[in-house]
Amino acid sequence: MRIFLAGLAMLSVTAAPASTVDGVWRTDGYGQLVQVSGGKLTTYDVTKVSCLPGALSGTGDGTRFSTNEGSVVTIRAGRMSFDDNLGVRSLRRVPGGLPTACKAPAADVFDVFWHSFAENYPFFPAKGVDWKSEGDAARREIAAHPDRLFDVLCGLIRPLHDAHVGLLAGDQHCSSPRPGTPDLKTTVPRAIAVADANLGAPIQRWADGAIAYADLPNGHGYLRITGFHDYADTFAASSKVLAKALDEIFTADRVRTLRGLILDLRVNGGGDDPLGLQVAARLTDVPHFAYAKRARNDPDDPARFTVPQTFFVQPAPAPHYTGPLTVLTGSLDVSAGETFLQALLNRHPRPVLIGQSTQGAFSDMLERTLPKQGWKVALPNEEYLDPHGRTYDGSGISPDVEVPVFAPDDLAAGRDPALAAARR
Repeated sequence: MRIFLAGLAMLSVTAAPASTVDGVWRTDGYGQLVQVSGGKLTTYDVTKVSCLPGALSGTGDGTRFSTNEGSVVTIRAGRMSFDDNLGVRSLRRVPGGLPTACKAPAADVFDVFWHSFAENYPFFPAKGVDWKSEGDAARREIAAHPDRLFDVLCGLIRPLHDAHVGLLAGDQHCSSPRPGTPDLKTTVPRAIAVADANLGAPIQRWADGAIAYADLPNGHGYLRITGFHDYADTFAASSKVLAKALDEIFTADRVRTLRGLILDLRVNGGGDDPLGLQVAARLTDVPHFAYAKRARNDPDDPARFTVPQTFFVQPAPAPHYTGPLTVLTGSLDVSAGETFLQALLNRHPRPVLIGQSTQGAFSDMLERTLPKQGWKVALPNEEYLDPHGRTYDGSGISPDVEVPVFAPDDLAAGRDPALAAARR
């Protein structure tokens, strides 16, 4: 799952011959049109009031496309899949080609912004936000003060307290994670330094430090993963970097003698869900339920979704660790870091969670370009469900043992009480 607003980069190659998927397709959920023509893939973001060029584009052989975001998209038999994402998106052919709305002048910025949320965001009831009333009040304020557009849109976002919602306007950025979330830029470097100092053991690192491992006394191990993205230029290359790291960590000798493993996800900023499942596959010897995923699929009803797609953790055909597992969690564990943790909850033996609740933002992010130069918005549109059909969005996944995580006083004193509890 991507956690940033990707820039639009158009790729060009020699035109390919027409394929059976050439034409225009509408996705179920995701508010998107997909145009395929002559080996080129172009997307359009659609609301009731707009049809604008999307952030994703690609070139390929007519069914398989390398995209500007470093992923590979495959379109076949009315379905679209991504190598860096889980599941498939159903497609319905649009007769007559691209709608005229996609060739019309751009709509009003506020209208596109408001409708993007109104038609895709699934969590208004859970957040206690009346989007229509808030939108009506915001429109009146913009009419009186048109120079305050950014501030007004930011004001609409803040009550959602959703880490997967963000507005980018040139050099201005607005987001609103769950209250009490530490500042990412100032906390993460200090938190990692304090954790490392408290290990008292040599640390090996991979993927520019995103993956770190240490053998601790008493036959225990410590594995920290700070993200599941951008280990390399493409998703396929990132997967190979991760595989190499896991082979060097989970050796046959180590998994045979390891008496316990501490998995530290407290500063995991997310990324690509398949990479999380790739790690989970080294932590079990039997398949187990990870989660089910569905997307909002009705612009008028936030309670209507696509049919859930179910995913399982499958044991890797390589050495894997199956013993006691303790996971350190906190509010800076977000997105794919949370889906990874969710994928471990049905492991046997079940992991013990120590720390604080995760952020509560699981969905992939819809990235929308607004009709104003340099303005973009991101929002979630999916739910990740447990075996009982429940979601952890908003609340996050709660720990079994609650311990302060990166409290300012602890960081200042070089203490790591959550790590100390896990070692005990």
